[in-house]
Amino acid sequence: MRYDLFISGYGGQGVLLAGNLLSYAAIREGKNVSFFPSYGVEKRGGAAMCTVVFADGDTGSPVVGEPSVSALLNQLSFDKYAAKVKSGGICLVNSSLVRPQSDMTQGRELLAIPMNQLAIDLGDVRMVNMVACGAYAAATGALKMESLCEALKDALPERNHKLIPANIKAIEAGIGAVKAARKA
Repeated sequence: MRYDLFISGYGGQGVLLAGNLLSYAAIREGKNVSFFPSYGVEKRGGAAMCTVVFADGDTGSPVVGEPSVSALLNQLSFDKYAAKVKSGGICLVNSSLVRPQSDMTQGRELLAIPMNQLAIDLGDVRMVNMVACGAYAAATGALKMESLCEALKDALPERNHKLIPANIKAIEAGIGAVKAARKA
């Protein structure tokens, strides 16, 4: 099986860390992984995006023109990339910052999750990326929760390992939000 994901937001939202975490989780599950980060020259506030492709076999190119899933964390990302998700794919949208337009997501599943608000409720808006990772795992079934939790040890520098329990709560919040959204 082959999975691909495009994540986009602005610098400071942890887009690249999210891509790293998902990549390490896939590696822990024995998958081949291709990770392609891209970011502007600004340290915070500029565009940040990445593509993650993982598969049992070859991953092919990390450049994906029509991703199966996109996690769009701000309005500019939604406006620019929502319509590029392949028909039948999934658009995970940070509804705390994005007002999705249904005409841009026709033929795709739109999961509007208040990612920023969930992160704030957990005590730190910077965990928006972990909420997005949990949402991705729940929406696709592509990665196991256990793999994500274990991969935090790989993705976070050792000095930040004390934050792993908080990040796990954020991942769980993303999973719960997708389950709730699909029940509604």
